[in-house]
Amino acid sequence: MAQPRLIVFDMDGTLIDSGAIIAEHMATTFLEHGLAAPTREQSNTVIGLTLDIAMRRLAGCDEPTALALAETYRRHYRAMLAKGDRHEPLYAGAVDALIRLRGMETSLLGIATGKALHGVSRILDLHGLTDHFVTVQTPDHNPSKPHPGMMLRACAETAIDPSRAVMIGDTTFDMELGVAAGAKTIGVTWGYHGRALLEEAGAHIIIDDYADLDAAIEEVLG
Repeated sequence: MAQPRLIVFDMDGTLIDSGAIIAEHMATTFLEHGLAAPTREQSNTVIGLTLDIAMRRLAGCDEPTALALAETYRRHYRAMLAKGDRHEPLYAGAVDALIRLRGMETSLLGIATGKALHGVSRILDLHGLTDHFVTVQTPDHNPSKPHPGMMLRACAETAIDPSRAVMIGDTTFDMELGVAAGAKTIGVTWGYHGRALLEEAGAHIIIDDYADLDAAIEEVLG
């Protein structure tokens, strides 16, 4: 009988295409605080980190300023959601991949993301994906990526050894998290960090399309 395995997904840049929205609210936030707005490329470099840490990296500021920036960002984000006319779309192929993997008896699915839990719950509900995941790890109860805590907690909750787990993500933070936890890693190129960066961060395999995911998982976990 095949051993159980845990397949953990990042959200931003992996399951959902949120880069444009994040960059827009970063720019608006910085300008409101009298700071130069980061470019889309600059915003992309911090996607996946906990928001206050992302702000510190982008602005090169102290912790109180980063916290103030983070709160302004959240305010703008909540205002967008209240209007109800925009949301984060799923990447092509994501739903089909999740359905396939969920249908495999030995596969458990999880999430490890820099988003807050309420945001994750909203997006999963929006796209009808809540029931696909047996463990959801966020900064609400874990250190920010690339600390391995999210993967280790996901493994503990599912009683899966990290050697039988894989982290799937688009950033170096995802790869570093997985490697540090003793898990396998699959980098995806449709997100916000490039192939070379993913390779340097320790990706075991890098894929260009969701159609390639099943084979990649089989290669690293069997």
